[in-house]
Amino acid sequence: MDPTAAMPVFTTLDAVTDLVAGRRSLYVRWSRGPSVDLQRASSMDDLTGVRMPGLSASPLDVEEWWGDRPTRVWVARRLYDYSHLPRVKDSRTRPWLLRGQEMGRGPDNEPLVRAVRPLGWIHDRVIAEADAVITRQPGRWGPIRRDGSAL
Repeated sequence: MDPTAAMPVFTTLDAVTDLVAGRRSLYVRWSRGPSVDLQRASSMDDLTGVRMPGLSASPLDVEEWWGDRPTRVWVARRLYDYSHLPRVKDSRTRPWLLRGQEMGRGPDNEPLVRAVRPLGWIHDRVIAEADAVITRQPGRWGPIRRDGSAL
C-alpha cells in the first residue's frame, strides 16, 4: 500500500507549529516522498555514495536553549533551511513530516532516522509562510547551501 495515498497535507505554518508544540521526535524530510524512501529505508551520502543506516532528516523538536521564543519562528527556520532543494537537487523533491527514531548522524551532522511514520505533506504555501517569517527576522538568514552561491 502506498503510504502517501492517505497522507494529509499541512496547509498552514500554524498547523505544523501546533503539531511540533505537542509532540517529540518529529522531522521534516525533503525527498520524493515516503513511497520512495520507505522502500530503501536509507539515504545515500551524495559526496561518497555511501549508504547510511537511516533516512536523513531535519529535526523539528524545539531545543531547550530556544527558551520561550516563538515556536512558529523555530519551525519556520527549520523548514526554510532546506527549501532550496527542489530547485537545486530534484524538482520532484517535496517536504513531508515524519515521526521517527534517531539512530545516528550523517556526514552533515543531520539526524538519520528509522522506524519512520509519515505524518503528512507540507504544502508549498507553508514554505512561503516560513520564508515570510524568516525574511522579517532581524538577522541575516538564508537557506543552507553548499556551493555558497546566492539564490
